[in-house]
Amino acid sequence: MYDPANLARVPQLGSLAPDPFRAFAAFDQAAYAAGALSVKFKELIAVAVACTTQCPYCIDLHASKARQAGATDQEIAEAVLVAAAIRAGGAVTHGTHAISRSQR
Repeated sequence: MYDPANLARVPQLGSLAPDPFRAFAAFDQAAYAAGALSVKFKELIAVAVACTTQCPYCIDLHASKARQAGATDQEIAEAVLVAAAIRAGGAVTHGTHAISRSQR
């Protein structure tokens, strides 16, 4: 299902739904702009979230942008492992729903 060539169709989305696409693009640009958090830090967050949502397009894009913003492979690896810990923690805490109430 993952085909990087599909990204060439993104402009088509913009032409089919121009107003929402422009709004999304403006929001996206604003969200990643430097502010209280640096661009590098925001891109590391994006890498972690992309790993959690398991979006290969986002992983590729944001790992590349993180590197462009000065992130090292070690920083990216740590962001990935934070994402893994959060996802695993969610599985553990949601797993409490599987335990019988009489066990508590």
